[in-house]
Amino acid sequence: MAAGTQSQSSKRKASSKSKSNPGITKTGKASMQPDDGVSDLMRDHRKVEELFKQYEATEDDGGKEKLVAQISLELKIHMQLEEEVFYPASRDFVDEQDTVNEAIVEHQSAKDLMAELAGMKPSDEFYDAKVKVLQEMIEHHVGEEEEEYFPEVRRSEMDLKAVGEQMASLRESLMGEMGARPN
Repeated sequence: MAAGTQSQSSKRKASSKSKSNPGITKTGKASMQPDDGVSDLMRDHRKVEELFKQYEATEDDGGKEKLVAQISLELKIHMQLEEEVFYPASRDFVDEQDTVNEAIVEHQSAKDLMAELAGMKPSDEFYDAKVKVLQEMIEHHVGEEEEEYFPEVRRSEMDLKAVGEQMASLRESLMGEMGARPN
């Protein structure tokens, strides 16, 4: 390698050598920072976690149905942002492509379950069980992203601000298409 040049791999990992890395806790988990794509996705995670908590506290069928519709809408938008912007942009910055591939497979499993729920009523025998399984799937997915995937891209030279801007633009478009209200 010529003096003054770095390989793509060492460039991507250059920032991982620093002792202090904003956006990563002492335990290695991703944390929120202003104005970047990872933080935008983490805010979505917190919002969906709160909606699942509300579902657990709701007893009436009408409330449950509205919450599942809201959870599904939030997840659809979030998944599309990840699949169309974040995942493709991050592929060059993660060591294991399986990280991205597994996330996509997990999304499809959640989409399948959301489609089943859309065809059901809260009074149906397995409705609550399917919501619980969806919640557990999402919690697992969020844990992997925030403990492994997001810290890895934070330690790289991935332009998380630019990715966040792309996701914000797509989010606005998707919310209009899906009739969602801004947060």
